[in-house]
Amino acid sequence: MTATQYKFTIKILHPVAVALLLLTVSCNHSSSEKSTGKTETKVDTVHAFILVKDSAQKTITLPGNLLPDQNAQIRAKVQGYIRSIKVDIGSKVSQGQVLALIDAPEISSRIQELNAKEKSALSRYLASKDYYERIATASKSDGVIAPSELEKTKNQMLADEQEYKASQFAVSSYKQIGNYLAIVAPYSGIITKRNIDVGSFVGNTNEKPLFEIESNKTLRLQVPVPEIYTNAELKNNTGELTTRSLPDKKFTATLVRKSGSIDDATRSEIWEFEIPNPTGELKAGSYADVKLKFLRNTHSLVVPASAVVTTLEKRFVIKVSNNTTTWIDVRPGFNMGDKQEIFGELNTGDTLVLKATEELKGGTKAFIKLSR
Repeated sequence: MTATQYKFTIKILHPVAVALLLLTVSCNHSSSEKSTGKTETKVDTVHAFILVKDSAQKTITLPGNLLPDQNAQIRAKVQGYIRSIKVDIGSKVSQGQVLALIDAPEISSRIQELNAKEKSALSRYLASKDYYERIATASKSDGVIAPSELEKTKNQMLADEQEYKASQFAVSSYKQIGNYLAIVAPYSGIITKRNIDVGSFVGNTNEKPLFEIESNKTLRLQVPVPEIYTNAELKNNTGELTTRSLPDKKFTATLVRKSGSIDDATRSEIWEFEIPNPTGELKAGSYADVKLKFLRNTHSLVVPASAVVTTLEKRFVIKVSNNTTTWIDVRPGFNMGDKQEIFGELNTGDTLVLKATEELKGGTKAFIKLSR
């Protein structure tokens, strides 16, 4: 195509393009003129449900710690050397059973000394008593014994009597100390630690205990329960637990007490359970997984989980009243997976959006379609 032909073609097409442009503008203008000038409000149709009360319950698994029913550290009350040891770790002992003997010769010598003093005091008291009785008999005859002499003799007898009683108390006290030379079990249980050998010197302050003893026929189970569940009812007042050492066995624990205080660090309350352990297969100190089923004492508002919207600022549901939406702030209760317990300014019979989102703003017109 030559340059002359090209220019001719441009001159032919240009008026056509202009005509098409004018036609488009004319159509748009005509359509705009036909418009009423008012924007029609779009009304959404949303799926909704009627709010009702239901029983809220939640089953959770929490970590627990098994503790012995009783645990004692046994220490020496007197200083001395270990003469003999009767038990070792793992030994099952009965209450009052001798665990070890301490050798302290100075205590035995002191007891012998006090026994001698007691006998001497007894002799003086008996002599004073005999003399007083003879003086008292003689004083019945007029003019034989002066009243002052009788009174003096009586006072001497009473003084000797008190001295004798004091010596008795001293002997009794030291005999009690002598009893401490035998280390005995405070209750029936099992020896879990032994920190002495024959010949060890014991009785010093801040030394390790001689033995540690546990009673584990019944074990205590401590479970930190999150604050949200602390006022709920525990089904059957029991929990089910398993341990790492016995993963295929389940045990039942009965709730016996609560701490009555929420720990600031963990926001939980310690609940204590008891577990019968007659065979000793459960070990104190073990960790346990405890399954607990919580129930509300009364029925509460329960909604599908999709009805609750959670953002960084708030948690809410969308209520529909007179075909208009309203955001209602709620507080969560039990999370039951596909259902959620909620608390807020709501009543049974309210209509809530089934699948709520932030895009459905408050004040939006909406037609509802109730879901079954």
